[in-house]
Amino acid sequence: MLNKIIVSFVKLLPESIVYIFAKKYIAGPNLTDAVSVTKKLNSMGIAVTIDVLGEAIRNKEEAVYEKNECLRVLEIIKQEKLNANLSVKPTSLGLSIDKEFFLTQMKELLNKAKQYNNFIRMDMEDSRYTTLTIEAFKKLQTEFNNVGIVLQAYLKRTSDDVDELNKTKSNYRLCKGIYVEPEEIAYKEKQKIRQNYLMLLEKMLKNKSYVAVATHDDYLITNAYKLIEKMNIKKDLYEFQMLYGVKEKLRDKINKDGHKIRIYVPYGQHWHAYSIRRMQENPQIAMHITKSIFKFS
Repeated sequence: MLNKIIVSFVKLLPESIVYIFAKKYIAGPNLTDAVSVTKKLNSMGIAVTIDVLGEAIRNKEEAVYEKNECLRVLEIIKQEKLNANLSVKPTSLGLSIDKEFFLTQMKELLNKAKQYNNFIRMDMEDSRYTTLTIEAFKKLQTEFNNVGIVLQAYLKRTSDDVDELNKTKSNYRLCKGIYVEPEEIAYKEKQKIRQNYLMLLEKMLKNKSYVAVATHDDYLITNAYKLIEKMNIKKDLYEFQMLYGVKEKLRDKINKDGHKIRIYVPYGQHWHAYSIRRMQENPQIAMHITKSIFKFS
């Protein structure tokens, strides 16, 4: 309840004020900002996935603009020799407008990524797009081996999705899930989500699929460590992933423990919507921003 009140309060503030404190969790509005953050993380032995923030696409022209920005990301990664790949939101490239148009956009990006020996991860959005995203991913898989998908542990359907996608040794990012979904389709209890997460992770690892273990939950990370050790999983079959600016001490511990870790680094003009969504997901972010605002005042 407190978190909801805080988020509602922050939504009322001018964007210029929110940005002062939200910038801890985004690289900045420009690609040069993302490059700077990526270089810093790379110097610490940490990999990166860069995300172009674009969540309010209304037409194909805007989707093409987002695609071109993603091409710029791939080009700068190559030019600067960054240890980074690309994450994309399917709706930012037109999935909600026209599925075939989206596939054409993705194929252009994947061809460029393949040319540069790079990889693209398709993010998962809210449940309106789950089936569409998985169907598109399966089609792209038939042509490309440098594409991955995100699955969400709080969705009740995900176990069946893993069973299906395991048939093709899919490349996964497994996260808890951040969108507000109805109880009919999503688990709500914290421990139930954790249990489902670990069950899904074990399924993926048993299949020898590549898995990005994406979480800031100490409980899940501790149990992922145990699973990896118990199943004797090779280090080239998994990595850990975290958001930029969140639990940096835990990030550094995972890195020090010898596990590959990749940080999700978002940038772009649509930073406000991203920041609000992350605050809704993570009370620590909301509380940090609110305390900073009152201190600043």
